[in-house]
Amino acid sequence: MKDSIRDYISTGLIHFMAFPTTMKGEGPVEETIRRIAFDDYFDSIEIAWIKDPEVRKNCAKLLHDSKMRVYYGASPRLLTTGMNANDLDEEKRLAAEKTLLEGVDEAYEIGALGFGFLSGKYSEDKFEEGYAQLVKTTSALCEYAKSKGDLKIVLEIFDYDVDKASIIGPAPVAARFGKEMCEKYDNFGLMVDLSHIPILHETIEESLTPVAPYIVHAHMGNAVRPELPKDSPAYGDAHPRFGFPGGANDVPELAEYLRMLIKVGYLKKGEPKTVSFEVKPWGDEDPEAVIANAKRTLNAAWQLV
Repeated sequence: MKDSIRDYISTGLIHFMAFPTTMKGEGPVEETIRRIAFDDYFDSIEIAWIKDPEVRKNCAKLLHDSKMRVYYGASPRLLTTGMNANDLDEEKRLAAEKTLLEGVDEAYEIGALGFGFLSGKYSEDKFEEGYAQLVKTTSALCEYAKSKGDLKIVLEIFDYDVDKASIIGPAPVAARFGKEMCEKYDNFGLMVDLSHIPILHETIEESLTPVAPYIVHAHMGNAVRPELPKDSPAYGDAHPRFGFPGGANDVPELAEYLRMLIKVGYLKKGEPKTVSFEVKPWGDEDPEAVIANAKRTLNAAWQLV
């Protein structure tokens, strides 16, 4: 592609994945967000909960002053606590809904444009019941967010049988959910992720085309091929760096993903949309090296788009 990548993409980084010691809303949150804010390769950032109100306030000001697009990732609120947005136990579902609604408040506090979350585990014989529970949780989020402003509620598509085993899910199910929710709420959309496509057992085209009308956010990253032994390093939804042994995604796959995002209409010249790296250090890898790896991979992929 001869056009500048900035004509199409607002390149982002998921802070709490690149610096996983901050995943629980504690640790070196402010200093690591500062490092991303000072890197002008990134125009967007995705952050999770920040438990200290003063740190949250400082980060909100820093991100505003640095003119970054900010998004709120609520998945750690569920994954680190074992909560499930489609729990069949109504009391437990309401507990998940409560923490997500608290996340919406934090998202507004930090000036976020979007609020991403994930669906939870399910039983195949209780699929429709779980699906209905997710509709309830998502509806509550959309309605509450709408009452406070224009925050977008975004459900991320995850694997359904490898690691997170989320009800949303394979492309046909994601398309069904996206259509149903978008018909009810104009502040809802779906998030796609290159990292999840291999563990969804789908091609990039199979994964993106059915959900194309509902895509409002995108991630890019890697996953170990699911046909490898389950004891392989970084097996599952671990988001290892590009070029990781056994990885399914590298320069060619990222280029294909970006081409498909253009083809389905998410990326358009002159209207840059956010596409964020979801990469996580494995073992003793240096986060800065993993981030640099991601930048170089995107630079090379863009030349092939």
